[in-house]
Amino acid sequence: MAAAMAGGKGKGKKKWAKSKAREKVSNKVLYDQETYERLLVEIPKMKLITASAIVERLKVNAALARASIRELEENGSILKVLCHHSQLIYTRVGAVEEQAAA
Repeated sequence: MAAAMAGGKGKGKKKWAKSKAREKVSNKVLYDQETYERLLVEIPKMKLITASAIVERLKVNAALARASIRELEENGSILKVLCHHSQLIYTRVGAVEEQAAA
């Protein structure tokens, strides 16, 4: 019995896992001239274009990324692959032509 009681003493107080604090990102809410030019040049060349891909590449917020996707689609720079209420997936114009040729 003494051995059973001695085993319980070593545990001590419960230690809860501490959550790691994420780094706060400061993405742009408006385009400056340099970033807007990068949008017009880089994004239409990407094979997979989503709002999250634009956020990662240009460091803008998601609302601005979705508005940018709409603008690029209206200009004819990108083509819609899939439109779901929560996820918009686009591709470059040449990718559809390449797949049709294959």
